[in-house]
Amino acid sequence: MTITPEQLALLMQEVEVADPIDFADLPFNEPELRGLIANHLCEMADAMESFTPEDRNLALLAVAAKLVLENLVLHVQLLRRHGLPVGDSVEALLQRLQNKS
Repeated sequence: MTITPEQLALLMQEVEVADPIDFADLPFNEPELRGLIANHLCEMADAMESFTPEDRNLALLAVAAKLVLENLVLHVQLLRRHGLPVGDSVEALLQRLQNKS
């Protein structure tokens, strides 16, 4: 199944209804930024067309995991920069990670 960047951008908006992105006062046009990301991801998916379904799923899962990790790190950095406490679930995760190292 092929998805167009426009369809992906609409899906992104639908997901954001339940989990909105705080663009704050960043100097970006939100629809244009969403479109840019949708284009990039569709290009990545097209580049994986020759992958086996398993390899494609693994690659997409790795990309998603990296983005979630990056989001977590940026979120914690932002909270710490402003002297705000992290949420209980994030604190528990950070404690669990510290205990393993």
